[in-house]
Formats: sequence, C-alpha cells, structure tokens
Amino acid sequence: MSLIPATILTGFLGSGKTTLLKRILTEAHGQKIAVIENEFGEENIDSEILVSDTQEQIIQMSNGCVCCTIREDLRTTLQDLAEKKRKGELDFDRVVIETTGLADPGPVAQTFFMDDEVAESYLLDAILTLVDAKHAPEQLNERQEARRQVGFADQIFISKSDLVSAEALHALTHRLQHMNPRAPRHIAHFGEMDIKNVLDLHGFNLNATLDIDPDFLSAGDHGHGHDSHDHDHGHGHAHGPDCDHPSHAHEAHHGHHHHVDDDVKSFVFKSERPFDPGKLEDFLGAIVNIYGPRMLRYKGVLYMQGSERKVIFQGVHQLMGSDLGPQWGAQEVRSSKLVFIGIDLPKDILLQGMEQSLV
Repeated sequence: MSLIPATILTGFLGSGKTTLLKRILTEAHGQKIAVIENEFGEENIDSEILVSDTQEQIIQMSNGCVCCTIREDLRTTLQDLAEKKRKGELDFDRVVIETTGLADPGPVAQTFFMDDEVAESYLLDAILTLVDAKHAPEQLNERQEARRQVGFADQIFISKSDLVSAEALHALTHRLQHMNPRAPRHIAHFGEMDIKNVLDLHGFNLNATLDIDPDFLSAGDHGHGHDSHDHDHGHGHAHGPDCDHPSHAHEAHHGHHHHVDDDVKSFVFKSERPFDPGKLEDFLGAIVNIYGPRMLRYKGVLYMQGSERKVIFQGVHQLMGSDLGPQWGAQEVRSSKLVFIGIDLPKDILLQGMEQSLV
C-alpha cells in the first residue's frame, strides 16, 4: 500500500486554522481527507460541518472526509487510522493534523521519522503555518512559539491581511522572509486558497531543488532589491495593493523593517569545493548534538568528494537524513548550498565548521 501523505497545520491562535480546515474539508477536490484535531483547539470544527454528533472519535463526513480528535497521543491515533484504512473500515487519501495554537510542530514532525510504525504508513508532506497579519507583529515579538512555527514552515499563509495597511503587510512579509526564506508566503482571505498550495508540497522530500534564493541572505545589507524577490515567486499574488506599489515607495521604510532582530533566523552556506564526507559527518553530528533543539529546519544539496551524484540532506531538530540525488550534469558547476533555520544559532561556528569540513 502506498504511503499516506500527511500535512501538519500550525499557526497562531485566531489565525484562521479552523476556517482553512473547513475549506480543505468541504472543497470539491475529490480527495478524502482525514483530519486529526488536537482536542484542545480554540474552536472545534465538529459542530458546524460534521454529519453526526456521536461519541465516536472518528466521524465520516458527507463528502467522504473523516474527522477525528486526538485523545491519546498522535502516534496511537495515526496507527489506528492506518490500520482502519488497511482493513477497509475507513477510506481516506491523506491526513491533515491540526496542532494547537502554541504547539511546537517539531515533535509532531519527528513522529513521522522516528516511529517505525508511523513511517511505514505515512509520508510527511509539509508543515503549513498560518500567520494572522493583524496580531503577528505582537505575537512574533512576544512568543517564541510563534517564531518557531514560522521557522518550521514549508508554506506560510498570511490571513487577515485586509485588516492592516499595505506598508504593515510589506514589513511583515519581509520579516517572515528573514526568519524563513524557504517558505513561500501567500495571502489567504478567509481560508480561500488554492488547494495546490496546501497539499502535495513535498516539503520533506529529499529532492534536488532547494527552494531558496541563496543571494537573498548573502547580501550584507537588506536594502532594496528584495521587493522583486517577493514578486518573482508570486508571493502575495492574490493581493492587489501589495503588488502595485511603485517600488521606490519602500526605500524610506527599510530602516524600520529590520529593527526587529528575531531569534529565529536563517543563513546559507555555499561552496564550490567538495566536502570531505567523514569530516562533514563528524561536524554535523556534533552540531546537532549541541544545538539540535534550536535547529528548526535545515536542508541542502551537497557536493561530496568521491560522489558523482548530488547528496541531498535535511533535518528537523536532532534528526537528519541524507539521500543520493541525481548525477551532476556535465556542464553543471558543482557546488554545495545549505540553508539553516534556527533559534540563535551560532552562525560563525556553523559556517567555520562547514568550511573546515571541505576537502
């Protein structure tokens, strides 16, 4: 049986996770989705769209989706669902797990790698984070959990953008991009979003593309120049006003975008010299041992001595994995590119250690 894709939905309190979930559940995308809700959610989805009010933990919905709340731990719930699917008692194509407003998605993500039974049935697809535009600046300033959720994300959805000025929205997207340049940002109105930005994102695939513009972070000054980056990828494309600013309107404001120095940051290591596999493994092992809890997501394409193929590497907290990717092309410049997202990571130590692991 093929693996069941799983999506983790996280986000600040009041950011509209339930609205988004309802939309995912009621949308006519032809997929049968099982939603696992942390029971202590702010508002329960059940009352409004579920078919029947039962004591049963798992409820079938009218369009074939399945809804259940976690009463024991996540592992048990996932194993139960997979077993019911195997036995033909439940029919669903994928799972969406909604975490509570302040949850750290790290341990939830790790469940998919560490637990053999879960790993045999499921494939973690992506972590989605919902950010409430109106309250984000305050939440990001005050709550590390909110900053962590941004650092973990494969996609960021900004809700309630209509409640803030275009300038405030621009400042927020800029701030989010510095915390996590890997994750595309989308404006979501009342949970409306293209289902293709929600499902099958392959955020945890060890694939050969690193979805990041490496030049974004290496520019020492965070001056102008990045506006275009925002638009290249169509971030905020659903949002008119965001896109028709004359580009220079922001020059004057760049100063205050960056007075916030968040503890969740990202940086990139690049080199055209190959890595010595043994040295790199020792160094990464040591780093993960010490800083693992503060390392949220890290991912890279590595040029290794002695291998004609790219090595794809990624991790969450203390767990990391690597895989052989495609062969280097004949004309391709062989180089390594890694992005690290974490909480107060010692950039100098990491960059220096990587440098010393090169051949």
